[in-house]
Amino acid sequence: MEQIKEIITQSPFLALFIVAIIYAFGEIISTKTKAWIPSVFVTAILFIIGYWTIFPKDIVALAGLGIPLSTPIAIIFCVIHMGSSISFNELKKQWKTIIVCLFGILGMITFCLTIARLFVDFEYIVAGLPPLTGGIVSATMMQQSALEAGLEKASVLAICMYVCQGFAGYPLTSILLKIEGKKLLKQYKQNSTSSLNKNNDILKIENIQEKEKRLIPKISDKYYSTALSLAIMALIGFISIYLQDFSAKFLGIYKINAAVIGLILGIIFAEIGLIDRNILKRNGCFNIFMFIVMLYIFSGLNNATPELLLEILAPMIIIIIIGVLGMAVFSVIIAKILKVSVPMAFASSLTSLYGFPPNYILTEECAKSLATTDEEKQYLMDNMLPQMIVGGFVTVTITSVIIASIFAPLLFTTN
Repeated sequence: MEQIKEIITQSPFLALFIVAIIYAFGEIISTKTKAWIPSVFVTAILFIIGYWTIFPKDIVALAGLGIPLSTPIAIIFCVIHMGSSISFNELKKQWKTIIVCLFGILGMITFCLTIARLFVDFEYIVAGLPPLTGGIVSATMMQQSALEAGLEKASVLAICMYVCQGFAGYPLTSILLKIEGKKLLKQYKQNSTSSLNKNNDILKIENIQEKEKRLIPKISDKYYSTALSLAIMALIGFISIYLQDFSAKFLGIYKINAAVIGLILGIIFAEIGLIDRNILKRNGCFNIFMFIVMLYIFSGLNNATPELLLEILAPMIIIIIIGVLGMAVFSVIIAKILKVSVPMAFASSLTSLYGFPPNYILTEECAKSLATTDEEKQYLMDNMLPQMIVGGFVTVTITSVIIASIFAPLLFTTN
């Protein structure tokens, strides 16, 4: 084992090959199972096994993907990209869905900070909640903060929460969508002459290229090169870090996180036209930066010993169960108030556990299983998918980053 570690240590190409092939294998499994087995779960398991056997602890850094490329550069770039994909005009059309999702997350936080705290250490709740309410950025933020606070177990729990949360969300969402789908089909068949609900424009949020008025004229494609777009993003990243450090002078550990600032600047600069919508996809760099960020996440598993994993397993399960229960209760309440579908309200809130593209895949699979004609499938997709897409967009892209920035400083008060 030690000889293999030594060989890997001496060759950055071998280290890069190993981490890349593991990542690719996780994606293959996810594709084969239509995301029922998430790629992050497969990849995380393989990394843990690797760290227990032949991997050097710093294999990701040996592959050239460590600090500062992974953090802050890749993290901030991904956050700016997320901000650039937000369109206020599109989100206004689904305002009820946004309120439902925010209320669902509030229920998750409320139940975890009250009920779960009776059974789980506070540091675990603080580290685990932001990843449970969102995605990779919030998980990374909590992992980093936990390590800086000297809370190794909490840092591993943050990663494991991100890896495993989908297993709670997938089956529940599938059940809820089928309940909603059956109700919609009954309505459709009762009035077969009704026109389909055309909300497909909402789906463009993930690939938005709308014709909108810009404060800053659009740069011609022949000049808007990858290098220029990255230069603009680097400047936004510099401003984000500067403002974070500036806020620290007044707020101390409760400083405004650079990720939150980057998200806000990404939204603003995309609205005025300084950067394009979906900027990293536009310049062709999205996959590579996500690859870097994901590997940074998995590098945090190098301290995940069998004993440590066993110790955090029970707290993680308790946080997930109680958090989802809180989300269910609050989703039902707000659905009744807004007079919207209860199953759809809970399902859209659950998108915080997995985001895009599982929210799309789950909806499409449900529509396929229930519909007997292409028209019925289209009707189901038109009525369910917009809410699922917007739900994941609001929770994973926006809210979870803000929650992580609020919860991260709390880790320094628990130690």
